[in-house]
Amino acid sequence: MPVLTRDEAQTRARLIDVERYTVDLDLTTGADTFDSRTAIRFTAHTPGDTFVELKPATLRSATLDGQPLDLTGPAALDDNRLPLTGLTAGPHELRVDAVMHYSHTGEGMHRFTDPTDGETYVYTQLFMDDVQRVFAAFDQPDLKARFDLTVTAPDGWTVLANSVTEHLGEGRWQAATTPLLSTYLVAVAAGPWHSVRTEHRGLPFGLHCRRSLAPHLDADADEILDATRACFDRYHEKFTEPYPFDSYDQAFVPEFNAGAMENPGLVTFRDEFVYRSAVTDTERQTRAMVIAHEMAHMWFGDLVTLQWWDDIWLNESFAEYMGYQTLTEATAYTDTWVDFGIARKAWGYDADQRPSTHPVAPEAVPDTASALLNFDGISYAKGASALRQLVAWLGEKDFLTGINTHFQRHKFANATLADFIDNLAAGSLAASGTGRDVHAWADTWLRTTGVDTLTARVTQADDSWTLAVDQQGSRPHRIAVALYDRDPADRRAFVLRERIDLDVPGEPLVFHGPRPALIVPNDQDLTYAKIRLDPASEEAALRGISGVPDPLTRAVLWNTLRDMVRDGELEPAAYLETVGAHLAEESDLALVQGVLDFAHTQVADRYSTPAERPAALTLLTTLCEDLLRRTEDGSNAGLRLTAVRHLIDAAQYADVIRGWYDSGSVPGGPELDPELRWRILGRMSVLGAVDDAVIDAELAHDPSATGQEGAARCHAARPDPQAKAAAWDALFTADPDQELSNYLFTATAQGFWQPEQSDLLRGYVARYFTEATTLATRRGPALAAAAGRYAFPVYAIDPDTLRLGEQCLTEGTPTPALHRKLADQLDDLARALKVRSGQ
Repeated sequence: MPVLTRDEAQTRARLIDVERYTVDLDLTTGADTFDSRTAIRFTAHTPGDTFVELKPATLRSATLDGQPLDLTGPAALDDNRLPLTGLTAGPHELRVDAVMHYSHTGEGMHRFTDPTDGETYVYTQLFMDDVQRVFAAFDQPDLKARFDLTVTAPDGWTVLANSVTEHLGEGRWQAATTPLLSTYLVAVAAGPWHSVRTEHRGLPFGLHCRRSLAPHLDADADEILDATRACFDRYHEKFTEPYPFDSYDQAFVPEFNAGAMENPGLVTFRDEFVYRSAVTDTERQTRAMVIAHEMAHMWFGDLVTLQWWDDIWLNESFAEYMGYQTLTEATAYTDTWVDFGIARKAWGYDADQRPSTHPVAPEAVPDTASALLNFDGISYAKGASALRQLVAWLGEKDFLTGINTHFQRHKFANATLADFIDNLAAGSLAASGTGRDVHAWADTWLRTTGVDTLTARVTQADDSWTLAVDQQGSRPHRIAVALYDRDPADRRAFVLRERIDLDVPGEPLVFHGPRPALIVPNDQDLTYAKIRLDPASEEAALRGISGVPDPLTRAVLWNTLRDMVRDGELEPAAYLETVGAHLAEESDLALVQGVLDFAHTQVADRYSTPAERPAALTLLTTLCEDLLRRTEDGSNAGLRLTAVRHLIDAAQYADVIRGWYDSGSVPGGPELDPELRWRILGRMSVLGAVDDAVIDAELAHDPSATGQEGAARCHAARPDPQAKAAAWDALFTADPDQELSNYLFTATAQGFWQPEQSDLLRGYVARYFTEATTLATRRGPALAAAAGRYAFPVYAIDPDTLRLGEQCLTEGTPTPALHRKLADQLDDLARALKVRSGQ
């Protein structure tokens, strides 16, 4: 099926303007399809030919200016394109009547039946080019139009949309006319929602979820709404343009592929953010950050929209930066940049060192399939890091002046990188009277790839010492450098002597007196670069990282050690030794969670050889047992929960966790909620300590959607040939009417590959590359990405896997989405092989 190219979009945008869509959806026609009727009013500037996109189950009719199109002749639907030939200059109206498929992959109109109570819900995810799965459209971001939407829904359902909806009776719902929107931002969510409604600043606010999750949403509704109101108010202090839509609904929807989607007036979130089980404060902070991120999109992306997909960063980098910064300013979550540094930023660093790296702002993205691949750690984390560095370099006043100029000039329209940089430069000039060379900054930061490395170099003389920061790379950096001395009262601790600002590249600095015990470049994590310490500071960090008083400085140091392991400059065992010696002293939960995740999933499971892995797991088990002892008094429930989770995951024998499962609690707490019960059952499944009957009994106890996923994960994890064969068939060879939904596919894939089961799974490695390619072609980009991310043989770390994967890329036919995931996985595999070999 053809994808839209940049050239085609530009040609069509020169030919036509679109004024209005009138869309009528009927959701009462059955479980497989729905009816879609669309009227599009548009104007052709000159005579010419074009096309409209549509992916119907059945195309009933199409008329142009009242004349039926011959759908069997030259006007026949060509894959997803309906030709419109012989257009005259002037106004036109296209009407399309079609039957459309529901989706079970999170694309288009997704349909889900809740196994808890049998209730059904549908919602749209129209991002990139999936609007054509729901209604006919000129599907590109720079053809904005107004939308009039009506929906016929079953009795008892509520219909949500981008604007306020009204129930007209007999299942008919009408949404208020929207302002100008891009097609990919249109949204509908329908079902018997449980809703919590309020009002803020004269606007209706709403929270919505499945009825089976109602008690859990109600328990957190005040917290969610407090974060929503605080961010809303803070954005109105930052931005001169007011919130541009008539309502603000947040719908937590099932089987959602992303974290959330910034549909104007109707943000959709994955409903895992409605917590059924205990979570840590860091996880609550993450939910609040996503709320802030998506709200930022109401201005970055919705009010002002990218002209074409090469400027994805204008959406995502800004929402990422504003989400973290605004949450820090407006809520009780004042250390959000620590979580960003240890979790999100590492995502960017990893992506930027793979062969698939790309500039934050690529010169040109040729088509929508290519654009979809760029929603990664570079467009989000690296872009946000670059903006944080820009604010440090430009100053927040100049930055916000430029942002507001951008909104004022392009509201309800589209903009490019060039527009944005021009507005920033104008803002800098207006705010400071002098201006900075923002264009040069953009060229070096946004148009280049890769990660700079900044290395501290110290030379000592009799009564002085000199600090230089050597640079591998070409970007300018404005950084802080922290100088720490040992605390005379506690030699395990450090005290800050001085924090200095430094430009890189720049001249060395000379200091009088003794050198500090620890020198930390990029203190406060204001730039995007790998950091290398001088030898004395490296030793001080390895032996005393828990004694550094600032959590953001500790995040920089932990990331430095992480990068050194990945680059083969620090032995995995040495990293684990530091983890074991110091993480129990860590007070910041985001750092504990981030370091433990890397230590287990990468260092123990991938960078350690099979012979080394048991010792690595034993070290992590001992650490988590220490954390449990330190939290017996109930002083830190989040830290205790984190320790329990990782003790379960690192268990090499089933006896202890089986005792927890049978008793229903961990000694000293917590009691086992559904998440912990399924987590224990998953680990016991890997260890061969439970059979299908135990898994099925737990599913009978918890028949929810999460329970269904837990059971699928457990069945696939069992070290039994028949269990593996059944899981593989469900993933790759099921009949069309038995194919797994996106979430059940992911759960089954997560259970299938286990590092303890390499002998049992060896025969599936070669099959994966052939069968994943077939599945990706058959089931589309969302499942292709899931197959590449979750179903890849991630623990088959040997040269044969690398060879088979490279052969698939060069001789096979993986779709673009799968090709990208495979290329990244193979690069990570090659890195793991190098780390293991000590190269």
